[in-house]
Amino acid sequence: MIGRVVVLDEVNGQPAAALLVDGKLEELLVDPAGDTALPGAIYRAVADRPMKGQGGMFVKLPEGSGFLRQTDGIAPGQRVIVQVTGPAEPGKALPVTTRLLFKSRHAIVTPGAPGLNISRRIKDEALRGELEALAAAGMAGAGEDMGLILRSAATYAEADAIAGDIAAMRDLAAAVTRDLDGGPELLVEGAGAHETAWRDWADPEPDEVIEGGFAAQGVLEMLDALRQPQVGLVGGGNMVIEITRALVAVDVNTGPDTSPAAALKVNIAAARDLPRQLRLRGLGGQVVVDFAPMPKKERAILDQVIRAAFKGEAEANLAGWTTLGLYELTRKRDRLPLAELLP
Repeated sequence: MIGRVVVLDEVNGQPAAALLVDGKLEELLVDPAGDTALPGAIYRAVADRPMKGQGGMFVKLPEGSGFLRQTDGIAPGQRVIVQVTGPAEPGKALPVTTRLLFKSRHAIVTPGAPGLNISRRIKDEALRGELEALAAAGMAGAGEDMGLILRSAATYAEADAIAGDIAAMRDLAAAVTRDLDGGPELLVEGAGAHETAWRDWADPEPDEVIEGGFAAQGVLEMLDALRQPQVGLVGGGNMVIEITRALVAVDVNTGPDTSPAAALKVNIAAARDLPRQLRLRGLGGQVVVDFAPMPKKERAILDQVIRAAFKGEAEANLAGWTTLGLYELTRKRDRLPLAELLP
C-alpha cells in the first residue's frame, strides 16, 4: 500500500494504533491493560520526601508515588500540579514533571513557559504570519505566564479549527493550574492510543484512516515479527535484539555473505533500521550494539549513518564506540516495552 495510513484497532482487547508508510510499520501505540497511568496524565500531587542523592523528590499520587526532578521552591507537604512523562519502570515511581504541556492536534499551551511560537517545520512566511495573528488573538488575556506553540499540523487546518484548539487548551490549562485545593487527584487523563494517533500523527496529513483494519492491513503479522528477537537484513544478514536487566543488547551478523563489503553493507542496514525497531518495541535506556566486524577506517561511514538515522528520535544520546569495538547509545524510555503490553 502506497501512502501514509493510520490504522485504529484493538489487540487483545487493548486499543492500539499503527502508522504505515508505504506499507511499512513506522509507529505503534498500544494502551496498557488495567489502570496504568498514560503519558500526559495530569495530577494534583503532594510533595513528599526529597531524595538528595538522586536529585529529586517523591510526590504522593492517588495511587502510589511519582518521582519529580524539578524541586526548586517545592517543600514537603506542598501541593503541586504534575504531568506523567513516561511509563514507570518495574519497582520504581512514576516519572512526573511540573513543566506541563496541554496538547491538542494543532496547539500546545505551556504554563510557565511564556511566548508565542510557530513550528519550525512551517516554512511558508505568509502562513506563519497568519498563524502568528491567530496565536496572539487566541492567547489574549491568558496571562503573561502562559505560552503557546502552534504545531506543524496547523498547516492543513482551517483557522476556526486552530482557534478552537487554542481556546480549549488555554482554558483547560488555566483551570488545571489553579486547582490546588485537596489531596492527590487525577485532573486530566492521559491520551490513549487512538487519541494520540489522531493528535500526533497529523503531519504529514494521513492519506487514509482505517478503523478495525489490523488484520486486513497486515499489522498483526508485523506485530508477530516484533515479538521475535531476530530482524532480517540485506544479503541474508540479521540483527538480534535482546533485553537484559541492565541494557538492550543488539548483535549484528552478516549471514552467509563473507565478502569484504558484506560487513559494512549489513551494518549500514542495521543502523538505519535500529531506531525504528527500538521505537516499535518500546525499548529504551542503555543500548549496546555489537556490529559485524569491519575495518576501523569504515567506522566514520557508519557514524554518519547512525547520526542520520537517530536525528529525528527524541532524546537519544549517541555515546559512540568503546575500546572493545561496541557502539553505545541511550534512548529515553517513552513507552512500555511491547513484550509487556503484548506478552
